[in-house]
Amino acid sequence: MKALDRKLLRDLRLMWSQAITIALVVASGVAGFIATFSAYDALSWSREVYYTEARFADVFAAVKRAPLALERQLAALPGAAHVETSLSEIVQVDIPNVSDPIIGRLIGIDPQRPPQLNRIHLREGRMVTARRDHTLEVLVSEGFAIGRKLKPGDRIRALVNSKREDLQIVGIALSPEYVFAGMGGSPDLRGFGVFWLDRQALAAAYNMEGAFNQVAVRLAPGASEGQVIAGLDRLLAPYGGTRSYGRDEQMSHRMLSSEIKEQRVMGTVLPSIFLAVAAFLLNVVLSRQIATQREQIAALKALGYDNWAIGLHYVKLVLLIVTLGILLGLAVGGWLGHWFSGLYADVFRFPELRYRVRPLLVLAATGLTLLAALGATWHAISATVSLAPAEAMRPPSPGRIRPSFVETWGLRAWFSPAVRMVLRTMQRRPLRTVLTILGIAASMAIVISGTFWRDTIDLLLHTQFRLVLRGDVIISLVEAAPARITHELARLPHVTAVEGTRSVSVRLVHGPLDWRGSVQGRTPDPQLQRIVDVAHRSFEPPADGLLLTDRLAERLHLKPGDTVRVELLEGRRQVLELPVMGTVQEMMGMGAYIERRSLNRLLQEGDVINSAALLVEPGHEAELLERLKSLPRVAAAFSKSVMLRNIEEITARNVLVFSAILTVFASIIAVGVVYNHARIALAERAWELASLRVLGFTRGEVSSFLLGELALEILLAIPLGLTGGYWLAAGIVQLIKTDEFFFPLIIRPPTYAYAAITVVAAGVASALIVRRRIDTLDLVGVLKTRE
Repeated sequence: MKALDRKLLRDLRLMWSQAITIALVVASGVAGFIATFSAYDALSWSREVYYTEARFADVFAAVKRAPLALERQLAALPGAAHVETSLSEIVQVDIPNVSDPIIGRLIGIDPQRPPQLNRIHLREGRMVTARRDHTLEVLVSEGFAIGRKLKPGDRIRALVNSKREDLQIVGIALSPEYVFAGMGGSPDLRGFGVFWLDRQALAAAYNMEGAFNQVAVRLAPGASEGQVIAGLDRLLAPYGGTRSYGRDEQMSHRMLSSEIKEQRVMGTVLPSIFLAVAAFLLNVVLSRQIATQREQIAALKALGYDNWAIGLHYVKLVLLIVTLGILLGLAVGGWLGHWFSGLYADVFRFPELRYRVRPLLVLAATGLTLLAALGATWHAISATVSLAPAEAMRPPSPGRIRPSFVETWGLRAWFSPAVRMVLRTMQRRPLRTVLTILGIAASMAIVISGTFWRDTIDLLLHTQFRLVLRGDVIISLVEAAPARITHELARLPHVTAVEGTRSVSVRLVHGPLDWRGSVQGRTPDPQLQRIVDVAHRSFEPPADGLLLTDRLAERLHLKPGDTVRVELLEGRRQVLELPVMGTVQEMMGMGAYIERRSLNRLLQEGDVINSAALLVEPGHEAELLERLKSLPRVAAAFSKSVMLRNIEEITARNVLVFSAILTVFASIIAVGVVYNHARIALAERAWELASLRVLGFTRGEVSSFLLGELALEILLAIPLGLTGGYWLAAGIVQLIKTDEFFFPLIIRPPTYAYAAITVVAAGVASALIVRRRIDTLDLVGVLKTRE
């Protein structure tokens, strides 16, 4: 083994704790990069493979009732490569010994000719057959089957067109239309299920023989989606067509794409910051490490080693530390990525969630880390090895000693000699002091960016389920009914208040921009379904125009005072021009609000509603839900408590798990920054500290000179770190904002306190280690190094 290699191993042994903490910081960055990007790749790859194999449609449309004879005209639309029609109905589902409200979507299929678009993937059991006896055979979606522990052979019941029907499960299946399954944009594995059954039986139950109400279209290569949608709307309008839309508006695809976008952002921003901090640490550590070895470098040059050999020696030192971090990061990142994919499998159902860590991803993580490390340390290496032997033999020139601002401002009497020495040292090396403070502040900011998600999720759930939705049960009616039905609902047992809502499908148009969704008609002063913004301010629906969510206004380039064209997609399909009365920054979804009576007047209808919120006496919700199952006018019922539980079990759980892992990585970085600074400062000032001990200063007094500097730097870094954490979190929130969700930026005092405590704890732990080393300094050995 060469002499320089033996020196390298000796240096690593002496600085093993610093090397490990730096390797852990590198590992955190690499693991975060690999875990998030491999999970992103798993979702993207699984989606593309499944969509291709299942021939997922590009355009979708819904209609009230259209004759099968219309299929020829639909198939002849320019740009339509393949068109399929189907039947679909929403029903209430009843499982024995389960009181929770369950919504099911029945989809009719031909057992002899399975659909060629949105193909069904049979996971277990067999395909359905025609109706036999009084039982309908069904396939059930896998997520719901797992959530409710259903298997082939089980029987459940459904309210099919106001008639109780027995459904026998014969198989478990998947569909690309329901990779994500839920109602209202939140996953619901126990409250929403998809059921496929014989189309003829479904048509007979709803008097839909020879008709369809759903259309799926596969576009020809190069076809215009907008042209096909316009053609569908034109052909389906006479038959009650409500809306046609592209894949980007299809609920399952939209939610999956939103998650993929969030993964891409999280896999880019935070690991980049981790690697930047690791590069900063390497630069600081190596530059100071080299500075403490000036005499050794001079001796090596005197012995005949050239600059290249000495520079390569320190490059090897960097590579060994970084390689250890990279290997550890790749292992942890691969494991975490696979685990993340398992969490996503609870939300997104694929025939196979294809997880892989692509070689390109490994090369990217390795290459970026090595470039960051070598780039950050190259200047330190080149500046030192270029010194002439005689110059390197001499100790570094002492810094320019000037009175500190304490003496200059006449504050000398206010501070002890130890404090004045600390301030003088920091002022003599301003660049190093500033970099140290910035490094500690960056570590705090990273801790905040990993932990603020808990505050955000808590606020989101509190706002939506405590301030917005005050009712306990939401019911959807089979069809719009006079508002006086609220009096009937109010007479139901244990119902204490009722509030009716009218919603209608619309197309909002402003210039070349458009949006398809619904306008919500609310009561003048809503109490059970309120309109609340992120600042918890409540809004009333306007009587003479529309109140838009801010994201919808941004999408259509609208502002208060502008006029928007409202194309009603129901009833008489009027086209209205309404003013925008204001905007509201909501957390979930996009929508438009108007006073219910005004909406009904524009629709030229009486005062009608098609949904209602019910307030229920505590402890009697289950009884009411059971009673609602027997009401023929009620198409579906939703329990707020059940919806909240489902969100907490899946979505909130995944976010909080991810947050916890980020917090661990960020805490490692914080410890790495503070600990390395303390150790390096000890190595640099060992001669000074030993001299003070010889002059008669106690161990405690000597320690206070060094640790006081560290404490003051941490104290100065805390406000910078808190501010930086806020803006870093704000940037992440903006990057992951989607049409479905706006995560509010809320950082509560405990989160700031945790970040500060993490850094302070790292400082205390480092101080204890450094104090122990100061106490055990070999005074003779240290002082000899300058002779």
